[in-house]
Amino acid sequence: MKEGNFKNEAGWNFHNRYGELPPVFYKRQMPEPVREPRLVILNGGLAESLGLDNRVLQSKSGAEAFAGNEPPEGAEPLAQAYAGHQFGHFTMLGDGRAILLGEQITPSGERVDIQLKGAGRTPYSRGGDGRAGLGPMLREYMISEAMHALGIPTTRSLAVVTTGESIIRETEQTGAILTRVAASHLRVGTFQYASRFGSEGDLRALADYAIERHYPEAAEAENPYLALLQGVIKRQASLVAKWQLAGFIHGVMNTDNMTISGETIDYGPCAFMDTFDPSTVFSSIDRQGRYAYANQPPIAGWNLARFAETLLPLLHEEEEKSLQLAQEAISAFPKQYHSNWLKGMRAKLGLFGEEEEDKVLIEELLGMMHEQKADYTNTFRDLTFDRREGSSLYDLEQFDGWEKRWQERKDRQKESREEVLKSMKNSNPAVIPRNHRVEEALEAAVERGDLSVMMNLLEVLSKPYAHSSEQEEYSAPPPPTDPPYRTFCGT
Repeated sequence: MKEGNFKNEAGWNFHNRYGELPPVFYKRQMPEPVREPRLVILNGGLAESLGLDNRVLQSKSGAEAFAGNEPPEGAEPLAQAYAGHQFGHFTMLGDGRAILLGEQITPSGERVDIQLKGAGRTPYSRGGDGRAGLGPMLREYMISEAMHALGIPTTRSLAVVTTGESIIRETEQTGAILTRVAASHLRVGTFQYASRFGSEGDLRALADYAIERHYPEAAEAENPYLALLQGVIKRQASLVAKWQLAGFIHGVMNTDNMTISGETIDYGPCAFMDTFDPSTVFSSIDRQGRYAYANQPPIAGWNLARFAETLLPLLHEEEEKSLQLAQEAISAFPKQYHSNWLKGMRAKLGLFGEEEEDKVLIEELLGMMHEQKADYTNTFRDLTFDRREGSSLYDLEQFDGWEKRWQERKDRQKESREEVLKSMKNSNPAVIPRNHRVEEALEAAVERGDLSVMMNLLEVLSKPYAHSSEQEEYSAPPPPTDPPYRTFCGT
């Protein structure tokens, strides 16, 4: 199959390599038709970057395509197989309600997956109905687009359609399908599946595909599979540092939710932290805090160790040497993560260069923020613009001493005040998708059919570093709640 083989009015341009892998990795599966698809929201900017025609996508045929009723020409629908550790326990998984339509080649030559989420039952559904609700799909749309605007690698959302059908969860919900765009849907769990249920040849084919798609430079390395492992570790160290710097809590860091590409994926019980507390957990099912904010870096390292295990047969023909190579690669993760995090924290505080006391300065600030229950995002925003009101943090004598040492640190660097301010403005968002604002938008959209609240929120979130007057009302933290805010695995 040649790239660019399939062109049509909408601009779909599929070239589907995943379906050329050994059949153990997927099942051919058409989406289940729905009664009455209706387009709820279309990401026009993303569509254009993919080479798609917004006018066509907004038509009836566009809704039919996004619902899976009429897959675009060139699509080769399939459900992907994978496995994974869920809360530390290994299990067989797979796309239980997602269908990969194919791989779109964009005008810039980029290859991305187009996937329908909520498209019906598959051989991996494990008793589920394969469907999704409107609220969770709109939630993923909002959070993933906010993450993209914040500069955090992420899957993105192209469209949401309603199906004209209801689904039953705890209550009756409006059925919906999300069209997700991803660098790929290769997961640590995909490699775990290959390692456990496939042959060494299957594993090698998958690794070669991952290298071709995401790490082409690894193909030229002396040991391509070791270079693949090192590349994935490097990207995840960068990604998780960005999560921590933004106060993002994924909520369900199972190995099937960690991508090989280094993108954030699967926005289920995720949320952004308001009050700074390293033990923050939002997910209703994470009762032990396995995936709490402070645990995200070590859990990422644990997941990467599971990835390394799958590659052992490929790393070296001698088992002992293979294990040594894997351990050396994994041992680099904590240092890489910390280096990324420290660099990001310096930027948030307007610090250039490196000084030994920087880490102490940062950790002392975070300690005071935790003790005073300070708002994470707004504290750094206050420091950016020299505002000192609205938080008990600024009344502390300890803070006065900290601020003096912080100012002295900045005075020692050659960069101007303007350069310091620019660094801080570009590193400290004015707005994040605060949980109460997201819930407000979802209630209006789902319960009243009013999309205006969500559209306004999306507009504000699209430029998080603008620091405009229009963003002020969206920067306010929520009023205290009892019980604490909780999220659920709905996406």
